This record gives sequence, C-alpha cells and structure tokens, in this order.
Amino acid sequence: MIGQAAGLAGTLAAVALAAGCGGGGSSGAETAATAAAAPASRADLGAVKAYLLQHTELLTGFTAELAADARRYFALAEAAGFDHRTLLAEHGEEVGALVEKMQADWIDGNPYYERVEGIVAGTPSLSEFDVILDAGSSAAEDPASAVPFDLTLPDGRVLEQPGNLYNLTEGALWGTVPDALGVPSTPVDLDGDGRVEFGEVLPDAGFLLSAAEAFDQYGRELAQAAESWQPADADAFTALVVMVPTMSEYFGQWKQSRFVAGDASTAQAFNVVSRLSDIRDILGGLEVIYEGVAPLIATVSEDQSRQTEQELAALAGFVADLHDQEQSGRRFTPEEADTLGGEAQERATAIAGQVSQAAAALGITIEQ
Repeated sequence: MIGQAAGLAGTLAAVALAAGCGGGGSSGAETAATAAAAPASRADLGAVKAYLLQHTELLTGFTAELAADARRYFALAEAAGFDHRTLLAEHGEEVGALVEKMQADWIDGNPYYERVEGIVAGTPSLSEFDVILDAGSSAAEDPASAVPFDLTLPDGRVLEQPGNLYNLTEGALWGTVPDALGVPSTPVDLDGDGRVEFGEVLPDAGFLLSAAEAFDQYGRELAQAAESWQPADADAFTALVVMVPTMSEYFGQWKQSRFVAGDASTAQAFNVVSRLSDIRDILGGLEVIYEGVAPLIATVSEDQSRQTEQELAALAGFVADLHDQEQSGRRFTPEEADTLGGEAQERATAIAGQVSQAAAALGITIEQ
C-alpha cells in the first residue's frame, strides 16, 4: 500500500466525482430528505473489532515464532563465526530445514495482516502500524512515505528507515533485500539438487534477527492498540472510502512481481504470495466493515445499501476468480494486468463514491 497516505487527497477527489454519478442510487436531494426523516441509527461495529482482534492474535503468534526461529538461526551462524561455508558444513541440514520453516511460516502468516489491512490502514488512529508493518517505503525510495523507525543490527550498524517489516523479512528469507541496505542473503543450494533456485538463500543472520524482532514488537503494539480501539462510524466509513479505491496500485505491484514478470522481475517484494491473494484478503476485510455500516446506510436508502454491498461482493469475486486462474497455472501478461487493474479500479471508485455519498447524507465526516 505504498503511497496511499500521500495519494489520499486524489482518492477523495475521485470518489467525490463518482458520488455524483453513483450508479442507480438515490439522488442527493432524495437521500438527504430520507436521512432527515430516518430514525437515529448507528453502525454495528462490534464484529469489526472482533475480526481485527482475531487476526492480530494470529499475527502476533506468527511474529513471535518467526522471531524465535531467527534467534535460533542467529545462534547457529554466530557459532560458525558468521561464515556461511562453515555454517553449511557444520549445520547444513538443520539450517536448511530452519530456513524452509521460516519461509513456510512467513507465507502462512502473510494473510493474517492482509485480512485486516483495510481496517488498520483506513483508521487514522491505527494507520501508522500499516506503514510500519506492510506499506512504508525506505527513506532511500521515498522519504515522504518512509517507515518511522530505524533498525539497529547486533553489530551496532543502524539502518535508517529501511522499509516495512513484511518486505524486509520477505527480502531476507528469499534474497531480495535491496543492495543499498548492505545485508545481502547468500544464494546456496539448500536442497542439494545441484541448482540454486529463487529462495534458496542463507539470510544475513543479524539483519534477519533485528527485522524479525522488530516485526514481533510492532505486531504486539498493534494488538494492544486494537484492544483499546473503540470503533466509530467515521472510522468505518473512512476505511471504506480510503481503502476500496486502491486497486490500480495493487495491480501495478502484481504486474511488477514474479507472478506476472517471471524471472525478469526486479521487484523486491510481493514475489512469494501473489498480490491477487493480498487484494482478495483486503477486500474480504472491507466486506466485514461494510456489513457493519450497511444497516446505517439503509436508513438513507435501502436500495443503495444493497447495491453497494452487491458491487463490493462482485469486486471481491472478480479478484478471487483471477487468483483462482493464477493458482491453476495461468500466467497473466503485463498488458492484461493493466487492463484488469483498470477495470478493478473503476469498480472500486464507484463503490467508494456510493459510500462517500451515504456518509455525507448521514453527516459523517471522512477523516484524512
């Protein structure tokens, strides 16, 4: 979600335009009159918080285990004098199994955050955690959207604003850490088949340890913030208006990843779990939010409430179908990724416009 904060003003402008032509809903005058006549009602957001807490519990379980495994890996590397040849010679089987375990756990742990990214990134009081965990760039890439933390390595080196923690740990475990960070993973033939394939690496032990422990720290801080969070109507509407119309960015990241570009990809993230899987999970979380506000929107217009719900479900289904095709072996071309991303963005902007229109009729302010 890199760059979403910087692009929020443009997103809201596009949504405002879409609200004026919102696909079959009530007119502005009609919705305002309906809202004035409707009885007071609030969204039911208890399920949204429960969903968030369920997934932060899963997230912290994953980050704690990853940090523990990184400490074990660091201890083995330290005993080998941080020499990869010695490490392989003395602990090759153990180290290979440990790296494979961390990779498998990372893949399993990826959806735990993606399913609640719409809530976290779209809620102003929680959104900094999205920058830290999943969306922030490095200062070298873009100072404006860079993460707000530095990473101190065991040898005392400090990596200033190095990027978000999902990307850093993916990069360490699969060998795609930016060269500028100076902590490269070492390609090795872990499975002994005579070839070194993508993801067969020995991570830099100090870097992996520091990144994994920071990941666990901030994951736990997010869980604590989620416990304290009291969701408000403005939070839910803001999350929908901000997070639904982000399709073109996500599809652009998918286009650049190995899932579309193959071995020619130079992307440093999104190469292990398809961005289509991430988009599907994000939209699933946004559907949970919409279920909470749908009764409130229905006080403005029952027809509009149903229509928006159906269009959001259709968008989620559209992405899920693409992911199913990819899982079945289809390789989409970059041109197809552009076309599909444009279609998804058009649908998403219309949905966000409808939600924005309902918020205005209800007197709910979309926060920036």
